[in-house]
Amino acid sequence: MLSVRHLSKSYPGPRSRDVLHDVSLELGAGEYVAIMGESGVGKSTLLNLIAGLDAPDSGSIELGGTALAGLDDDARTRLRREKIGFVFQAFHVLPYLDIARNVELPLALLDVPPMDRQRRVATMLDAVGLGGRGGSLPRELSGGELQRVAIARALIHEPALVLADEPTGNLDPDNAAQVLELLRECVKTRGAAAILVTHSDRAAATADRVLRLTAAGFTG
Repeated sequence: MLSVRHLSKSYPGPRSRDVLHDVSLELGAGEYVAIMGESGVGKSTLLNLIAGLDAPDSGSIELGGTALAGLDDDARTRLRREKIGFVFQAFHVLPYLDIARNVELPLALLDVPPMDRQRRVATMLDAVGLGGRGGSLPRELSGGELQRVAIARALIHEPALVLADEPTGNLDPDNAAQVLELLRECVKTRGAAAILVTHSDRAAATADRVLRLTAAGFTG
């Protein structure tokens, strides 16, 4: 489902350095992989490259058989909207929209009809334990609840790939454990592939396999 081959990325400047060098990764549908590594080794850069938010210096990325290098900006944006769901450490929930409208955003961007959007949002909020809370504003929710909203938004359009970058970094241990269990359950139920970037051994233990990213590439 995801094929990353011989990926390299460096950033020019006075302190130019290689962030990623000859990194390869294969990920099948329904597979949940955790990526660990020291700060600055390129974990978030790798996610940005996979999502088409940045371009590698060399190597290739294919998502569902589509090569990102062959797409223009508009096509990459469309691919992200249709095929990828994002969960971030900082939630990125829009404060002026209620919970239902936050979750609905990916469907609106894909021009899903309003009645279908409402039905799917209600089903997804139930799935993440927030049924009946669609009219609440983000300020009325706890951190753990906000991350549940972020998971619902990431999965509402049934993406082929979910990218989660330190999704429990702002949560206490109990909320983190609940969110990780929910994320895994939702991903597996929908058959999506998922990459979890984390510094936490506890978080990584929820994945099917753990890869460690170093300057020399992946180990594990």
